[in-house]
Amino acid sequence: MTRRDESPDVLSRYARQMVFDGLGVEGQRRLRAGRVMIVGLGGLGSWLAEMLARAGVGFLRLVDDDRVELTNIHRQALYDEADAGRGLSKVTAAAARLRRINGAVELDTRAERVTSANAEDLAADVDVILDGTDNFPTRFLLNDVAVKLSRAWVFAGVVGAEAQTMTILPGRTPCLRCILDPAPPRCPERTCRTAGVIGPAVAAVASVQAAEAVKILAGGTDDISPYLLKFNLWTNELQRIDLSGAGRRDECRCCGQHEYEFLEP
Repeated sequence: MTRRDESPDVLSRYARQMVFDGLGVEGQRRLRAGRVMIVGLGGLGSWLAEMLARAGVGFLRLVDDDRVELTNIHRQALYDEADAGRGLSKVTAAAARLRRINGAVELDTRAERVTSANAEDLAADVDVILDGTDNFPTRFLLNDVAVKLSRAWVFAGVVGAEAQTMTILPGRTPCLRCILDPAPPRCPERTCRTAGVIGPAVAAVASVQAAEAVKILAGGTDDISPYLLKFNLWTNELQRIDLSGAGRRDECRCCGQHEYEFLEP
């Protein structure tokens, strides 16, 4: 028997997706069964949440402890002036908007920061983790929990007009620490607050992340990007660093030695 949420009438809203050869009806059903955690609901996370809700991903866990400010709106898709004026938490404002976009998506809102104390619990029942954060200590924490729990995750970062992203499948691809270890030093002059950020760069890299998540959830892991992708939308520069030949490093403290130091209290 066809489940109610997989009936032709319910799936018809995704008709233009399902005729795409890479997805199809079965892929759409897998999206419906998919579970994603988005860590951070700022520029990246707000775009990610909207795109995945529109795509029909069945479950979204939204994790952020911040509130909407007027300076967010130029790059953070889910919010408007009314949200900022009321000082709403991002998870509250995002959930309200997402329910109007697709009421069939189950939302789990967590108004908290991801830490070593809660990361494993938050990630335990999801299929994919998406990076909407703005600092490398948190990204290395996500990397630790993804590798430890064998969860796919997609890293991304953006400052100014520059962005970068890579997809990690634990056990199959290099992890973030294979590529970036030790973490890049904190550089105050290169943050969104001090160096600025333009909305199109945020939307562009979030689109890459969302596409990678859709591939994974729909069963297309062979189609994920084998590159660390870097681009600058202002200078039109694009760099693709091939990770397929790099392989996982046996000496990597995370995926090679299974030492999860960022999960330690």
